[in-house]
Amino acid sequence: MAQATGISRDTLRFYEKRGLLTARRSGNGYREYAPEAVQWLVYIRTAQALGFTLAEIEADLPLLAGPASSADAIRIALRAKLAEIDQRMDGLAALRADLAARLDDVSDCPLRPAAPLRA
Repeated sequence: MAQATGISRDTLRFYEKRGLLTARRSGNGYREYAPEAVQWLVYIRTAQALGFTLAEIEADLPLLAGPASSADAIRIALRAKLAEIDQRMDGLAALRADLAARLDDVSDCPLRPAAPLRA
C-alpha cells in the first residue's frame, strides 16, 4: 500500500490508528487492505492538500467515503472551507496593515498602542 500510494508505512499505521483506514491481518502478520483503500487514501490526501485537517476528515468520513453519491455535500464542505480561508485572509490583511502602519509610524516605539490603554 505504501508503494502504491507514496504514503509512508508510518502514516498508513497512523491513519489506521485514527480509524481512517482499516486493514486485516494475514496469517503472517502483514496488513491487507481492501482494493478501494488506494482511492480512499487519494481522497484523504486531496482533502488535506485543500486545507482540511484530519479531524475534519474524520468528522465527515461518510461524506468523503462515497464522493460520487455525496457530491453536493462535498461542495458544501468545500464552500465552507473557502469561506474559512477568506476569513483568515481578511484577518491576515488587517494584521499586515497594522504592522505596516507601525513601521511607518515615526514615534519612538512601534509597539506602543495606537490609543492609550485605560485601567
